[in-house]
Amino acid sequence: MTSRSRHDPSVLRLSRRSDVDSFIAMDVMEAARQLEAAGTSVARLEVGQPGAPAPRLAREAARKALEDGDPLGYTVALGMPELRARISAMYAQVHGLDIAPERIVVTTGSSAGFLLAFLSLFDAGARLALADPGYPSYRNILKSIDIEPVRIEATLASGYQPTPELLGAARADGALDGLLVASPANPTGTALSRDALAALIADCEAHGTALISDEIYDRLWYNEKPVSALALTDNVIVINSFSKYYCMTGWRIGWMVVPQDMVRPIERLAQNHFICPPHISQVAALAAMGAQEELEGHMEVYRRNRALLLQALPGLGFRDIAPADGAFYIYADVGALTNDSGDFARRMLAGAHVAAVPGMDFDPVRGRQTMRFSFAGSAQTVETAAERLTRWLR
Repeated sequence: MTSRSRHDPSVLRLSRRSDVDSFIAMDVMEAARQLEAAGTSVARLEVGQPGAPAPRLAREAARKALEDGDPLGYTVALGMPELRARISAMYAQVHGLDIAPERIVVTTGSSAGFLLAFLSLFDAGARLALADPGYPSYRNILKSIDIEPVRIEATLASGYQPTPELLGAARADGALDGLLVASPANPTGTALSRDALAALIADCEAHGTALISDEIYDRLWYNEKPVSALALTDNVIVINSFSKYYCMTGWRIGWMVVPQDMVRPIERLAQNHFICPPHISQVAALAAMGAQEELEGHMEVYRRNRALLLQALPGLGFRDIAPADGAFYIYADVGALTNDSGDFARRMLAGAHVAAVPGMDFDPVRGRQTMRFSFAGSAQTVETAAERLTRWLR
């Protein structure tokens, strides 16, 4: 028998599942960081990360837990019971919904929630529909677990959201096992109306299609308050997070609301994949839910930032801007400026020192014509970006 050296590169081979696209927003983030490290000021509009820190109450709760010598060991896999109860109370207070705490699963960020949802609902080879443009990690997580992402080419006319008609066209190539909707959505900020969401739910029920609703931006809205899928059906998995409204991106803490009969299967998956969400992040998240006044103050910043960009960008050649009903993104056509948004983003970073994300991240087919700008940062950041873009493009 021939033995192989443990340093033989042929011993370890990459799986087909590891061959996923990069998350371009994170690549832009790193390029911006490198410029800043070299001493260049960069106006950062590339990632959906609030410029404000976690709420003061959250930071104080975490500090106290550390100073008091709390062991911060494992919690139960579904999350601290008191946090699940507090999330349930939030649904009653904010949405007028009676969601039993037992249906709430605390997760290691919304990313873990998506993985648990996909694994619990679908076998390898299943087909899950999602609208383009959309959050790139949806399709990359799906590919990594051998689930086929079925692209729905949504248009500005439908708010870049799926419709029953688009789902019908997608079924021409085979049944759809699932549909993922996001409202408000990343990268467009568009939200589904109650009627539009109800129509999608009815379509899914009629065709035996499982529904997952990404609602991580549900507290970030500027026009009409978004409706939760939970207001229309219990036959849905809803994903949410403390990252956006609660300004806790790096704490990696989120939650799911699932049908009662799915709690135990998801609990078993969570036990084995994650053991439990980070304990200290759960402590901080529980405290953050009492920081309403501070968090609503951030909303005023987002509203000003949104208004500034919606006023400035059209005059600079950015066209067909999505409505930006919620979240903190502007998604615009840049065809009047370039036919390669990736190159445009690189030149904009180098020449104007403004970081934003090319649309290929969100729509691999049409994304060379679009860009996403995040206005989650400070008012000064957005004002500086608008001034630099004006000088660079005029």
